[in-house]
Amino acid sequence: MQIQWYPGHMHKAGKEIKKSLPRIDLVIEILDARIPFSSENPMLRKLQGSKPCIKILNKSDLADPKVTLQWQNWLDKEQGVKMLSVDKNHPEKIKQISTLCQKLLPERKNSAKGIRAMIVGIPNVGKSTLINTLAGRTIAKTGNEPAITKAQQRIEIDKNLVLFDTPGMLWPKVENKNSGYRLAVTGAIRDTAIEHSDIAFFAAEYLLERYPENIQDRYTLESPPENELELLEEIGKKRGCLRAGGEIDLDKTSKIFLNDIRQGELGEISYETPTMINNEMTKLTLILKQKAAMEKSRKQKFKYQR
Repeated sequence: MQIQWYPGHMHKAGKEIKKSLPRIDLVIEILDARIPFSSENPMLRKLQGSKPCIKILNKSDLADPKVTLQWQNWLDKEQGVKMLSVDKNHPEKIKQISTLCQKLLPERKNSAKGIRAMIVGIPNVGKSTLINTLAGRTIAKTGNEPAITKAQQRIEIDKNLVLFDTPGMLWPKVENKNSGYRLAVTGAIRDTAIEHSDIAFFAAEYLLERYPENIQDRYTLESPPENELELLEEIGKKRGCLRAGGEIDLDKTSKIFLNDIRQGELGEISYETPTMINNEMTKLTLILKQKAAMEKSRKQKFKYQR
């Protein structure tokens, strides 16, 4: 199953971002520290062009710190961008963003208009919470679901920095199938657009392979289940998700499991590493080349038949 979610307001947001960018000095992209690659919008990379960019790894308190360090090194080496890891429990780190902007564009520090920064990111990545912390007051609406912000907002942080907040935005087609699942697992895709059990099985398979101890601790299991179905059945039994006749309500169990993941109840977990992504993208590139070759062959055959 290919996970896709690109409602009309996201298409509109993309057009508004493109229109506003000529007046912007730099771009601040908020990434989910648990999925730094999958939460990076390829459309934004094209739209920003040569604009300076700061990458913020948000929700770092939910991610595996060892893996986050790997991503920091990878982003620095591969993209050469300024980067900062933050979370809502350490507001002092979030407030370093303003200083980082000024260091990146020192010539605009004392200008009349200050630094004009556009803040972008996928849905439910924590942009609004981060903005409220930066501003020291509640400005942006927050919520534990994607697509809370619907339109651009202009926010003065201080005399040197003005933020232009944008709606959380995905892209029309998520090429890497696993990235689509990771976005769904971490809550970037609205639940009405997914099948909970499908996403829960994906997460369970990964966690049993990479973080079995976290599974055991959270659900007080004597040993890790042998497979993802057994895990969900164990959770269902412990949480009373039973139908008539003692059958496990898999959908209800899956929702509980996914909520535990999104709330960080399973501990510090990352859902992708640079090595995993390099392997996946190598395979994807090969698949796309094969598809392109087949399409070219099909068109040539059709041309000759005519």
